[in-house]
Amino acid sequence: MITRYPTKKIYVGNVAVGGDAPISTQSMTYSNTYDVDATVEQIKRLHFAGCDIVRVAVPDMEDALALKAIKEQIDLPLVADIHYNYKLALIAAESVDCIRFNPGNIGEKSRIKEIVKACQQRDIPIRIGVNAGSLEKEFENKYGQTAEGMVASAEYNIKYLEDLGFTDIKISLKASDVERTVAAYRQLRPKNNYPFHLGVTEAGTLFHATVKSAIGLGTLLLEGIGDTMRVSITGELEEEINVARAILKDSGAMPDGLNIISCPTCGRIEADLVTAVAEIERRTAHIKTPLNVSVMGCVVNAIGEAAHADVAIAYGKGKGLIMVKGEVIANLDEHELVDKFVYEVEKMAAESK
Repeated sequence: MITRYPTKKIYVGNVAVGGDAPISTQSMTYSNTYDVDATVEQIKRLHFAGCDIVRVAVPDMEDALALKAIKEQIDLPLVADIHYNYKLALIAAESVDCIRFNPGNIGEKSRIKEIVKACQQRDIPIRIGVNAGSLEKEFENKYGQTAEGMVASAEYNIKYLEDLGFTDIKISLKASDVERTVAAYRQLRPKNNYPFHLGVTEAGTLFHATVKSAIGLGTLLLEGIGDTMRVSITGELEEEINVARAILKDSGAMPDGLNIISCPTCGRIEADLVTAVAEIERRTAHIKTPLNVSVMGCVVNAIGEAAHADVAIAYGKGKGLIMVKGEVIANLDEHELVDKFVYEVEKMAAESK
């Protein structure tokens, strides 16, 4: 069981972030925010995919003015993403559940003071979103685009908000590579108790973003670091949520659904394991109860894995065993195994509710 760093609990809309709250998943729309219909459609797609919090870009006044209409049509908490023009944050704060600003491009600190005042008046939190590629000049000149530079920026801005009496804060420290991202979060974590938003930014297409995020975010989660997260993917919105939830599940940070253990393809396999596992994944996708299940294709590791699984198939030549909690409950022909396996998994899931 992962022990998470104790952090302050804040609320983004009705979603708790930090403290004992589950680690939430986030994504961001790619529509022009002023296109209300398109933006709402994308947010509803993300909601259906299991997203907890959604962020929208607010680069222009037209986008800021559209936020009220968007908020009225969605159920997810809404975050406004602010760069350069602080006045857009003041308008956005009237409609959204959180403001994210980038300290590297928002300008002089008096502008941040105005953002803080607007958020205080409406009791909404702020994310200090530090990016390695857009640090304030004083930190970039001193540290370069390094983890140390990101941490210095975050600490400075945290202190500035605290001096203004504002502590409903969450923090992100994002770089486009795993090494700097992990180093920054590790360095800052012991220095405060604010919740962290995890992410490797500009991570690339589905394959590369999945690998980078699994390594970077998975490493931090295993160390107990992280309260909410986004997997940044150049691609379809739903994939960000699918990958994020898989990282949470497979790191042990948030048990969710089946953990399917299946052996790699090799010359010892005595059944059509690829087809069997694909069918099992499809037929059990609706199950959210955390269970360990094993689908093994030969006798070498099958019994050993099955002994530790909740439900298991151990294939042999033309036949196989169904095991529940390490006990053999059926010896069946190969074509009967998947149906029996799915039945036992669904039964156990129902009994666990």
